[in-house]
Amino acid sequence: MNSARENILTRLRQKNITDSGEVPLFVPSYNWSGEEKIEKFSQHIQAVHAEVHRCNKQNWLKTLATVCKEKELSRLLLSLQTEIGKEVQTNPIESIELLQYEQNAEQWKQDFFSDITAGLTTTKGAIAETGSVMLWPTVQEPRLISLVPPIHIAILDAENLYDTFAQAVQEQGWVDEMPTNALLISGPSKTADIEQVLAYGVHGPKELVVIIRD
Repeated sequence: MNSARENILTRLRQKNITDSGEVPLFVPSYNWSGEEKIEKFSQHIQAVHAEVHRCNKQNWLKTLATVCKEKELSRLLLSLQTEIGKEVQTNPIESIELLQYEQNAEQWKQDFFSDITAGLTTTKGAIAETGSVMLWPTVQEPRLISLVPPIHIAILDAENLYDTFAQAVQEQGWVDEMPTNALLISGPSKTADIEQVLAYGVHGPKELVVIIRD
């Protein structure tokens, strides 16, 4: 075993590796317009059972209120430290209790798995090519908000919609500020482990709602 390991290391050391100082990056160029990106993103993510609502930044709270009413939500988990969270707190939704995640997960077991009806998060952007939303969890807005509640509501600003994931990484400068945990979400949770039949809502939220703000 040691001999094989040494042989591999020897070949690696002998490899002539040059550093040009620049890593080539292949980014497919679709040159989609803003409207085309929204259309393609919506088509892809709705094809995997997600729900999309489109509004403008002035009336998005009304759209959120409508979603909450239609789904009969009562307790909404969110971060009150984000701009979106502050807006919701300033303009409370009738019959909705807002919950700020402030304790460790162990103390929140009962709330997470039994009492919270939905989680609301911001997004880092989205990918039109695959119909995926990008989340960048932080201490203020942890991953559990999008992972555990039965319904995940994600707020997406249309200007943060990219053709491809590579384009998003390049234009947002991820190389200079890599996240500790970045998420790509394409629809509700799903698995095909059982009898090779695709099942939704097994290991996470049963519903994904994306509100696009133009």
